[in-house]
Amino acid sequence: MKSLVPRAGLAALLAGLSLAVLAPQASAVGAAPSAEPTRASATTSTDRAPAPRVIQRHLDRLVSRSGFPGATATVRGSDGAVRTYRAGVGDLATGAPIPRDSRVRIASNTKMFTATVVLQLVGEGRVDLDAKVERYLPGVVRGHGNDGRRITVRQLLQQTSGLPDYDTLVIDAGGTKRSVAHTYFEPRQLLDAALAERRHFRPGARWEYSNTNYVVLGLLAERVTGRPVGELVTQRIIKRIGLRDTYWPGVGEQRLRGSHPRGYLADAPGGRWHDVTRMDPSLGWAAGQLVATPRDLGRFMKALLDGRLLPAAQLREMQRTVRAPGFEPEPGWRYGLGLARVTTSCGVVAWGHGGDIQGFETRNLVTSDGRWAVVTVNALPTRLEMVKAVGEATEAALCRS
Repeated sequence: MKSLVPRAGLAALLAGLSLAVLAPQASAVGAAPSAEPTRASATTSTDRAPAPRVIQRHLDRLVSRSGFPGATATVRGSDGAVRTYRAGVGDLATGAPIPRDSRVRIASNTKMFTATVVLQLVGEGRVDLDAKVERYLPGVVRGHGNDGRRITVRQLLQQTSGLPDYDTLVIDAGGTKRSVAHTYFEPRQLLDAALAERRHFRPGARWEYSNTNYVVLGLLAERVTGRPVGELVTQRIIKRIGLRDTYWPGVGEQRLRGSHPRGYLADAPGGRWHDVTRMDPSLGWAAGQLVATPRDLGRFMKALLDGRLLPAAQLREMQRTVRAPGFEPEPGWRYGLGLARVTTSCGVVAWGHGGDIQGFETRNLVTSDGRWAVVTVNALPTRLEMVKAVGEATEAALCRS
């Protein structure tokens, strides 16, 4: 679900950008790919050549070659300074640049937050990682071979449960991506859509990205605590580490609060960009509903790896990974408990997740020494090459930081 539809892995894009499921009804505002170079500027006055030039060049290419309306890279370097670079525009109608450190829909990056809440509950002794889902949600996960009596909490977190992904099912039921853009979905509707399909494999047999896993985890956290998952994320993470520009949208809330670029969607490669900034994110819920700035997302990832959000034992469990084929176009990715790992081209081990949703794509990486990079584009990719380019820009920004 890369969208309000959260960031499904590469498979979602190849399956017709299923994460783009919620594309709202919008008027066409511009052509998707532009071959013309675009002006761009770094928001830092410090020229640390060649690193700034390399980062800027990757952003410029996201606009001039890949065809995104705009792109940003926010990077925390080895000196602890945070720098932001921009390219292209944040509004195709006015030509205005993307505002500095503006809010975007971070889609499946939400999974890192949901996983953190669940692992906090594990640390408090309220959830057992290797207990069956049935213990916490009796009778809820049943149908067509999907069975909560056989699936563990760990398997949900690690995407090895075998539960089908609900996003394409919901979209198919709606007829078109845009037809469900302003539809409010209850979490149980999402789960029921997934359970109407046969399980994809025996729990634990292999890895496959499914947003359904994180909807179940949201329901589990709510059942254990008696509180809504959005409140749990807000109180246990957002307020705890002071993320001032991160929020969980309220029920029915379709606008983006505060400073933000417009988000765009094209119906097909080479098609015109449609403004899909306004949309209902309930299709993502605990798998992809959050809004944040790149700076806040970087701060969250650093706090997570620094051990400020989880006890050491639970952080170790989060970082125990399995092979995750197809998570990204580049091979070598491994998936932990809501957190993914890759060894970059410069030999650095980095952690992150990423998110895709109608209007926005985000990729992010953080290292154990505190460096991080977050790259955002204000349109959902329509071609695999566009996805690759965003990933390459993120890796370049981290390696040059």
